[in-house]
Amino acid sequence: MKIQVLGPLSAEVNGGSIVPTAGKPRQILALLALYPGRVMPVPMLMEEIWGTEPPQSALTTLQTYILQLRRRLGTAMGPDAPGAAKEVLATRHGGYLMQIPPESVDVHEYERMVTQGRSAFEAGDDDGAAGCFRQALELWRGPALVDVRVGPILEIEVMRLEESRLGTVERRIDADLRLGRHSELIAELTELTARHPQHEGLHSQAMVALYRSGRQASALDVYRKLRIRLIEELGVEPSPQVQRLHQAMLAVDPQLDVMAGPRRTSTFDLYAA
Repeated sequence: MKIQVLGPLSAEVNGGSIVPTAGKPRQILALLALYPGRVMPVPMLMEEIWGTEPPQSALTTLQTYILQLRRRLGTAMGPDAPGAAKEVLATRHGGYLMQIPPESVDVHEYERMVTQGRSAFEAGDDDGAAGCFRQALELWRGPALVDVRVGPILEIEVMRLEESRLGTVERRIDADLRLGRHSELIAELTELTARHPQHEGLHSQAMVALYRSGRQASALDVYRKLRIRLIEELGVEPSPQVQRLHQAMLAVDPQLDVMAGPRRTSTFDLYAA
């Protein structure tokens, strides 16, 4: 079985899709897939589908949805595996679970690659870190569960995954900056700061990339626009780290040089207290 949640929901067995067309069974499949091998309690599944006010028939309806998923699973597994669907989508006391290896789901492969990248980054293996982060990000095919209606449980999971994705992009850019790829990053960082106009970490990276590319005025302009936006929209000044980064650029601090800067740290923390 192969399940993908980093983009549109996809679940295949022997090359055949088991993703239902109806919205609520899709939610159940997505939630179970995010936690392979873990029992999802019935109350949690019901909350995901109906919120805090499930109908009186909720339990019976949930059981019907599970039965529908098992039928699709059984059809895909074929006649040579009778009863196997109940073993894969199993009933346990108080809930249900998908008995599949974690590596069957793309999010777990993504998280494994991110962990590997972090270890390489901390060890100073910038090239290895950048490669791991890049491989992890290539597993994404769009926003997480983009074609699934999300309830309160899945909504939190989708937010967590999207935050993780952005954080991985930042770490990959950090590794690329440490490798001296600043000029190659400018276009990407221009797009990212436009999409995340209040994100100080990305703006710091854009400033460093521009500065190291000999574009000090453009780097300072990034800070100026960020500061105006934060003051006008949130009523706050940029963080002390970003302010120190700005001052370092005004002073042409040699710490900003790609070879002289500290290793095993993020760009955003370059001037942390």
